[in-house]
Amino acid sequence: MHDPHSARCVLTYDVGGSHVSAAICHEEALRLERIVSAPHPAEQSTDAFVDVLFALGARAADSLRCIVGAALAMPGPFDYAAGISRARHKLPYLYGFDLKKALAVRFGWEPGQVQFLNDAAAFLLGEIGAGSARGAARAVGVTLGTGIGASFAVHGGVVKEGPGVPPGGEIWDFPVNGGIVEDSLSSRRIQSDYEKLTGKSSTVAEIAASASSDAAAMKVFTDYGVHLGQAIQLTLAPFRPDVVVLGGNIARSAQLFLPAAKKQLGDLNIRIEISSLFDHAALVGAGAAWYRASAMNATAAAALDR
Repeated sequence: MHDPHSARCVLTYDVGGSHVSAAICHEEALRLERIVSAPHPAEQSTDAFVDVLFALGARAADSLRCIVGAALAMPGPFDYAAGISRARHKLPYLYGFDLKKALAVRFGWEPGQVQFLNDAAAFLLGEIGAGSARGAARAVGVTLGTGIGASFAVHGGVVKEGPGVPPGGEIWDFPVNGGIVEDSLSSRRIQSDYEKLTGKSSTVAEIAASASSDAAAMKVFTDYGVHLGQAIQLTLAPFRPDVVVLGGNIARSAQLFLPAAKKQLGDLNIRIEISSLFDHAALVGAGAAWYRASAMNATAAAALDR
């Protein structure tokens, strides 16, 4: 499948809660092409899931000969080195299954050609490589949605420990306001606050769409911005990031809450950017991670040869 005289490219996947996206990510400028997607299989089995991944990869690859491997952005808990899911509540049929080996067999590759990384890490690496955090030495990515994802990076490498990094590089369960960060920043909070004020049950998108003419909706998002600013001050400021990039569906309505968030930060010199890649960030980041790992492996092999 690989032409040694051509530029390299990898298959990248973003495994979401209801569907899987795939693309070709070229090493040059981390350029994406042939983006495709499909829902999770109706038949909840490991074979059916691998079939979906292989079919998407075949559609994206078509007749390309540059493909040298695949990288998959997966939600945790997941053993990313081994390629084995440890989640019982998400895609439970994958629990304990060796997805790395299964995909390698289907594509006719060595297991080492298939790599995995956390979806929040993939989001940040995509923004560093080709998005709103490009060139930043110290960056944080935060995805705002049904849950809160976070990732920290130094010089293009994800870190889970070190000065200013919360335990495990996670912020969702960080204590704040008598609860945890996710209580204040998930889509559930926006919906519940709006329902308390109006008695109406609405989606986040509907509440955002009405904010220009609905004082209750505007208040809910202003309060959300206050909570976000407090969370950034408590959980991210100690890391001293050059930039914090916000992604996830809630970030699409950033104009409604970002002013209040920045006001909470006061004199703290923290640059906040909105994702420029959004749904494509994890696909780019998965490719960036694959190429980075490949370069590190090549360097290590060269050192052994000397």
